[in-house]
Amino acid sequence: MTTPLRVVIADDQALVRTGFRMILAAAGIEVAAEADDGLTAVDAVRRTLPDVVLMDIRMPELDGLEATRRILASGGDRAPRVIILTTFDLDQYVYAALNAGASGFLLKDVSPEHLISAVRMVRSGDALLAPAITRRLVSRFARGDVNALPGGPDRAAQHQGLGTLTARESEVLRLIARGLSNAELAAHLHLSEATVKTHVARILAKLGLRDRVQAVVLAYETGLVSPGEDGTGQG
Repeated sequence: MTTPLRVVIADDQALVRTGFRMILAAAGIEVAAEADDGLTAVDAVRRTLPDVVLMDIRMPELDGLEATRRILASGGDRAPRVIILTTFDLDQYVYAALNAGASGFLLKDVSPEHLISAVRMVRSGDALLAPAITRRLVSRFARGDVNALPGGPDRAAQHQGLGTLTARESEVLRLIARGLSNAELAAHLHLSEATVKTHVARILAKLGLRDRVQAVVLAYETGLVSPGEDGTGQG
């Protein structure tokens, strides 16, 4: 029997929490707790041990960034996956949230289907970037704004592990940075999804990264991928 997927919703807007709870409940996903500020969110996660946390960035008492750091730092191997909730107008805290270990982010006006899919995706160990946000992320790096993330200028030196990647692993990382899913990677590279997953796992291990989102950030910061490439390495 499959263990029910459990979620904590942290947002200071009651209507947002209610809407998400109704969408998730209709899909058979349990909302273990709700929180209207960061401190309550940290406590709720500690008490209920959810699989996924939907985390707003701007909240009273403790913002979503620091709440994410605390949750992931104290959870160890049992730490939940955190999805950052944001409006269309991004701010720098979103980038910092990725470094804090968040598994991706969604726009607050996400469709019910996409919300459900995203929660299930990160629970299975994958990571996501909403398409609109991915475009903003790429645009930010296209302007050379590496300081958008803490420690940006030192990233290349901090991750010398890039040099340990095989040619195939480097190719996979470039495609991950362009937003390809495992299924799309498998089709493009003519490999099985199992083989792709093995490549991805090795890349993350070599680079000391938590998930695919951090791999995307690293790829752009170090210049492994340049904005404007078409995702297949053909430019």
